[in-house]
This record gives sequence, structure tokens and C-alpha cells, in this order.
Amino acid sequence: MANITNGFVQIHPSFTMPEIIMQYQQPSGAFSALAGGSIAPKMAQGDLAVYIKRLNVKSAYQANQNAGNQLPSCSVSAQQISAPTYLLRNRTIYDHHDIAAANNWGFALPEANRLAMRQGIFTGMRNGLLYGFNPQNTGEGLLNTPGAFTDTLPADTGGNTTVVTYSPAEMAQYLTKQIVQAKIRMNQMGTAARVVVLGPQRCLGQWMYSVVSVTEYQIPGAGVTSTAGVTEGVIGWSGDSVEWCYDDTLIGKGAGGTDAILLVIPEIKTPYVGSKPNTNIFATLTPGTDATTLMLSDMAAPKEITSPLPDGALSTVSEIRCTPGWAIRSQGISILSMAYA
Repeated sequence: MANITNGFVQIHPSFTMPEIIMQYQQPSGAFSALAGGSIAPKMAQGDLAVYIKRLNVKSAYQANQNAGNQLPSCSVSAQQISAPTYLLRNRTIYDHHDIAAANNWGFALPEANRLAMRQGIFTGMRNGLLYGFNPQNTGEGLLNTPGAFTDTLPADTGGNTTVVTYSPAEMAQYLTKQIVQAKIRMNQMGTAARVVVLGPQRCLGQWMYSVVSVTEYQIPGAGVTSTAGVTEGVIGWSGDSVEWCYDDTLIGKGAGGTDAILLVIPEIKTPYVGSKPNTNIFATLTPGTDATTLMLSDMAAPKEITSPLPDGALSTVSEIRCTPGWAIRSQGISILSMAYA
């Protein structure tokens, strides 16, 4: 990692602003698509794989007026699924001359390098979350989830098929339909869900600022709203909430080079309608997990290891081990492909 802090020329008298114009990158909202909205630091250091056990049940019964002697049996089958882990590492090297040169520019070089290393690792984790570290491995990355629901935006009543030209009201109807279908696949009707919609800024931004006519949707007290507003309002009637998250790396990642929109319900609640007896009582067996998507790590933040080098230099290595994005319940993943314009 190079530290480029050249000399500079100024005219005096002059005034130098103490603030620095920082380079901004897009803060990805991809990690909101994980259960709990974050990675899960549960692994031990050096773990090369993560395993989760799964139980499936097949129930049977016999109904007779008299007691039968040959009775059907119920079966419980145990399975195991797994994900590999990857060690993400990077390094920075500097000495006292580099620190002094950075001081002339008004910033602390060790802290700047520490944050730069973290940004690199976090970007790598985001890529592993969405696309996998080795995408050829089945199940690595949320967009490579086997059995995930996929759909391509159909034409609206006007024949439009792109995000820019689509009817704002019909786009809201399409999104709410996808949320309902995801809840049906997960048997979550009647329970409140946290829904994460992850996509490029240009697509979600269109939904935030496109106006739905008052003749197509009227909020209490009259007035108009946007595609996003309609979606939030309609699913809010059932207690659901939606989080709009942005990641421009999804541009071109949909079917046929279209943009990909990831619709995720990261947590699942044990379905229960409140009546008795409960035909889903097997699901109350403990311990169970409410996660739909996971990304496990061996620590909450990268570890930093600083070592001396010859001639007074310092080397700092930053590292963290984690799994790729892992959809342990594919029913909670919807991958929607939409052409932008």
C-alpha cells in the first residue's frame, strides 16, 4: 500500500482549511440482508468450515372407530449443510518518514492506513456476501442461492418493461406482490416481517422519487406518494416493514445483463395462528434458528497485527475469517431482474 504524500507549494499570506476533502465510496447496504442486519461473529479462530444441522419431519396418523393394531409411524430425518470459510488479509507498511510527510498534509497516517485496510476487507466481505468468494461453489453468495425465487419484470399495461418507463403504481403493485409471495413461501402470512430490498441506486432511487397519481393511490387525508411510499404503506397494513438498501455492484447482475434487485426476508418467525391445537408444533422444538441468511466470522472486526521491520519501519496486517453469504432458507430470497432504461 503506497503512501503518496508529496511536497506542495503555497502562497503566503494565505489560509488553509483544516478539513480534508475525503474520497467517498458507496456504503453498501448488503449486510442489512443478513439475519440481525449484521455478520455473526460466532466462529473460533482457524475454523475452516461451518455446519448447521437440519431436521425434517414426516407425520402420519390413523383414524378408526376401533383401536387399530397396525399403526403408521412418524419419521424425523437429520441432515447437515455446510459452508467453507475464507481468510481475508491485507497489509500496510510505513516508517517515521511517512508519518512525518502525512503530518504535513494534516492527517494521521497510521489511522488512515488502518481505515483503508478495513475498507478493503469490508468490501471483500460484501463481495463474498452477494456473489461468493468462489462463485463456482454451489450456494456461495446470496445471488447464487440454489432454489431462490427468480423473476424478470413483466411489461406494464402500457407495454413498458424498464424501471424508468414503468408505471409507478404498477411497480408498487409488483413489489408488494413479490413480498406477499415470499411470505407465502415461508408460511409467514399473519406475522410481521422485516423485508430488505437491495438494489442499485438508480433503480431504488426511481421508486423513491416517482409520483403515484392520486387517482391510483390515495393516502389518508388525500395527496400523492411515491412507488416506495405505496409499497411501505400497503405492507405496513399487515405490520411488515421494508428497508431500502443500496449497492451499485448489482448493476448488470440480473438475467441477460439487467440490474438485479435482491428482495430478502432475513428472519423467519415460527408460524402460529393462535388457535389450538397447533399443526406446526414440531417447529417449537429447541434449539432452532430464526435466520434465513447468514454470514459467520471469527471476530466482530478485523484483527490488526503490527510487527517491526528493518530500518525502523512497521508492518501492520489486518485479517478476518468469514463464510460467504449463506442462504440457509432459500424461500426467503427473491432475485428480480429489471432493465433500467
